[in-house]
Amino acid sequence: MKRALLPVLLLLVAPSVATAQGTSAKKKPAATKPAPATPDAAAKPAPKDDGLDVSKLPFTPDSIRQVMTHNAPRIQECYEDHMVEKDKKVEGKLMTTFTITAEGAVRSAKVDRHQSTLKDAGLNDCVVSVLMSMDFPKPPDGRDHPIEYPFNLKAVE
Repeated sequence: MKRALLPVLLLLVAPSVATAQGTSAKKKPAATKPAPATPDAAAKPAPKDDGLDVSKLPFTPDSIRQVMTHNAPRIQECYEDHMVEKDKKVEGKLMTTFTITAEGAVRSAKVDRHQSTLKDAGLNDCVVSVLMSMDFPKPPDGRDHPIEYPFNLKAVE
């Protein structure tokens, strides 16, 4: 079965709003997939991926979408580990909110359960851990910026 993450982006950066469609992430080949995580390890963030140099990006809705798209495979792993592998092949929305600090770090990441249709505590914890480990370009105004980012997730056959 082929699985894909279909993220959709809604960014609230200062007073402006930008909407963009993310790209699908491809599933890793089964031969390279690590052993299933223990419940304690599932909530721990994965190591940061240094493949994207955010220090060279401007702070724009497009660059924020680029960081989110770059990290989409990690969100896909959360979905596969907590939904697909437990035979909960449920598609739905996971609304996340977080703040990008003046340093480009993430603070106050959470899943808004009221606006989300996927109701799995393990999935929520895993996604929050991924969000908290992300780095973004530094805002030039030196202020914190609240972000809302909905993920539309489903298993694709």
